[in-house]
Formats: sequence, structure tokens, C-alpha cells
Amino acid sequence: MTAGPPSEGRRVLTIAAFAATFMQGVNISVPNAALPHMQGTLSMADDQIGWIFTSYVTAGIVVLPMTRWLAGRFGRKALFQWSIAVFAAGLVFDVVAQTSTQFVLARIIQGAASGPLGPLALAILLDVQPPARHAQVGVAHTACTLLGISSGPPLGGWLSDYHGWHSIFYVSLPLAGFVFLAMALWLPEKKAERNPHFDFFGWAAFSLGIVGLQMLLDRGERLEWFAAPEIWVEAIAAALGFYLFVIHVLTAQAHFLDKALFRDRNFVLSVIMVFAAGFVLLPTLALTSPMLEELFGYPVDTTGYMAIPRGVALVGVLMLAGRLPARVDNRVPLLIGMALVAYANWRMLGYSPAMDWRPVAIAGLLQGLGLGILLPALGRAAFSTLDRKFHPDGAALFNLSRLYGSTIGIAVVQIFFYGNTQAMHLALAKDLTPYRAAAHGLAQAAGPTLARFNEMVTGQAATVAIIGQFKILMLAVLAVSPLVALLRAPRSANR
Repeated sequence: MTAGPPSEGRRVLTIAAFAATFMQGVNISVPNAALPHMQGTLSMADDQIGWIFTSYVTAGIVVLPMTRWLAGRFGRKALFQWSIAVFAAGLVFDVVAQTSTQFVLARIIQGAASGPLGPLALAILLDVQPPARHAQVGVAHTACTLLGISSGPPLGGWLSDYHGWHSIFYVSLPLAGFVFLAMALWLPEKKAERNPHFDFFGWAAFSLGIVGLQMLLDRGERLEWFAAPEIWVEAIAAALGFYLFVIHVLTAQAHFLDKALFRDRNFVLSVIMVFAAGFVLLPTLALTSPMLEELFGYPVDTTGYMAIPRGVALVGVLMLAGRLPARVDNRVPLLIGMALVAYANWRMLGYSPAMDWRPVAIAGLLQGLGLGILLPALGRAAFSTLDRKFHPDGAALFNLSRLYGSTIGIAVVQIFFYGNTQAMHLALAKDLTPYRAAAHGLAQAAGPTLARFNEMVTGQAATVAIIGQFKILMLAVLAVSPLVALLRAPRSANR
């Protein structure tokens, strides 16, 4: 920045950049605890719940790679302000939506606008802070994002229970207004000296693959998979998009994700592992709140409060992990973090309707500790051997992998949840024969009694099925843990 703002402006910009980062993160998860209220108003089926999260995150993933080009072409200040304005419009559309389709479209608008906010906020923080503090700024920026994601459920639960679910989106509007005003008053414009090159073909192919696969996973269960023409179209689009992207990477001279990134072993392994970390991060929230509210009968605000230990542990340990001495072998915290996350998910396999709040709080606390150790360790491993000139592209791919892991994870656990619920319902119901006294009595009962009995069986089946999804999350972490042994020690020049 050639002519930076005065010290007062730097402080305002720092606060505004962190506020934008927090707002982007909190809006990913803030609907989580408010789902029962939203489902009733929007007539949203249970298998559509995941769309609330995947639509927001996937739209952000598609737009995020264009951030550098858009900022260079139109100016960083203009892009930031437009992103905030569209994000605020998405918040309003969330509130006025009358159907589940309208709400998902509003979340797509909101998510697309959120894509540039994180990278631009970090770039502004690095500009207004001295170079000696850049490492701390990076850790604080990541912590702020995760603080937003972690604080979404308690905030959304409290607001929706006492002020209605619409308030969970209204509350972000003043924050968006403050950020917009701060950037308008204090942020100097910054454009590239010449129009930057952007690989539109590679981006389009990559986006086609991502969106096609996401829609395939989100819509497949509802449409009975390949019995529906729509699923065939989405499967072909996903396969074609990823195929074209791989061929493009192998043959083109320049593209928006440099092929040199894939020659660095540590970076590739870290991207795979952070995908698994993302696979656990959001799906745990997406599973826990509906389980507590719909199956175990907890109030909405209490469900939100039970997510607090996980968030406090995650953000607190993340901030402390940045102070880890450089001489410590990075593979040690990686293994500790993975072990804690796997152990936390193993404890979740013991959830039952007869328990109180403590098992949920303890498992969340352990998982938060593990993720707080794991995520910064993965960041250090990813960039320890990567040439510095590739760090911007590497950071984009690293963040994309974490986000896409979350959205794929939500879709996968939703698929297995509904399939396993049906299977468990059949397994439980088949033993209820007319020769059993209780079942024989029910056979003579009126329709409402049978309906209540069926609801009880369905609840038991859903409980067994949802606990089984925690096993999938545990296995995802265990599956990538051996990759830690393949990481190389960083070169001294890059330490």
C-alpha cells in the first residue's frame, strides 16, 4: 500500500477486517441450532437440512479462486464493498424467504459474496500490520474464522429461541454496515498495474466438477439416485468437469492452480489431511444439533450452549499453538491432534437418549482441542517446504480443501443417515410380529396409537443411525493419519 491510512484508520481497518472474517464464519453455522424453527416456517424436509450449509459453502468455494483476479481488475476496495453489499442483500433474502427453495437460493447469494471476504480481509490485515506481526496475524485470522463457526450454534440457538429465527440473520446486518462504512472511509483503493491473467477455463472446469458432485450428493437420496435423469446430468457434469480440469492442469502452461503445487509432497499430503479435518469440522455440528433437539428433546437454546466447550477449546488451543517452538517436530502435534479428534468421535458413539449434557460437552471439548492442535500444524506442514512464490496459490487451495471437505462431509453423513435410518427401522419393526403380546395389543389399537408407536421406532432407528455417522467421521481421521509418517522435514531455508 503506497500511502497507508493513519494509525487511527489502521485500527479501524483491523477491527473491520476481523469483523468481516467473523461474520463470514458465523453465518456458516448460525442456522444450526435454529433448525426446528426454520423447518416449521419454510416447510423444509429433514433431508434438505444439509442444503442450508452446503449451498453457502459451495458458492463460496466457487467464487473464492477469482478473488485475486477480481481485486486486481476492479480494485480491492471496490470488490470488498460489493461483497459486503451482496452479503447483506443475502441476509435480507434469508429473512424474507417463504419456501425452502427461496431460502437455499438466498444462502447461495450470501455464500458467493462471502467467498472473497476471507482472503481480502487477510490481505488488508497484512497491509496495515508491520511484517514482524504477519505470522500472528495469520493465526489470528484463522482463529477468528473458526471462532465464528464455533459460536454460530450458541448464538443462533439463543436468538431463535427468544427472538425468532429471523433474528439470526438480522444480527449480522449492523456488523455488515460497520464493515462497509469502515472500508469506505479508511481503505485506499489498490488495483493491479495491468489487468491480471486469470485461467477462466480451468476455473470453469473446476467449478463444474465441484458443483456437479455437490448437487449429486445433495439431491441423490431424494431422487432415488440414478433412477432420475437429473442425477445422471449432475454425475456427467461432475465427471466431465474434473476430467477437463485434470487434463488442463497436465497440459496447459498456466492455470489458476499452478501444477508446481502438486510436486511438493508435504503440501499435497497436508491438503489431503486438511480435507479430512474439514470433513469432521462442520458435519459434527450438522449432526449434533438435530440429534439433541429432535431425538433427545433438548431445547434449542440449550443445544446451542452445549457447543460452547468445543468452540472455546478449538480457538483457545489454536491461539496457543502459534507459540509452539520451531524445534518441535511438527509431526508430533499432528498425531496428537488426530488422536484427540478420533477419540472424541469414538466417545460420541456412546451417545444415548438417557444421557445428560456432560458427554456431549466432554466430547465436544476433546474434539475442539484436537482440531485446535491439528489445523495450525497442518498449515505449517503444508508451507514448510513450498517455495514462497507459490504461497498465495497454495493458501487458496489449502482453504478450498478444508471448505470442500466440510461440504462433502455434510452431504455424505446425510446420505448415510437417511439410508441407515430406513435400514434400522426395518430391522426393529421386523421383530414386531403378531405373536408378541405387546405387538398383538397394538395391532388391535386405533390409528393414533399405531402412529405414536411408529414414531417411537423411527426415533430409535434415527438415534442408532446418527450415532453411526460419528463413526464415519472417526474413520475419516484415522484413514489419513498414516500420511503423517510420509511428511518430510522442512528445508532450513523455509523454516
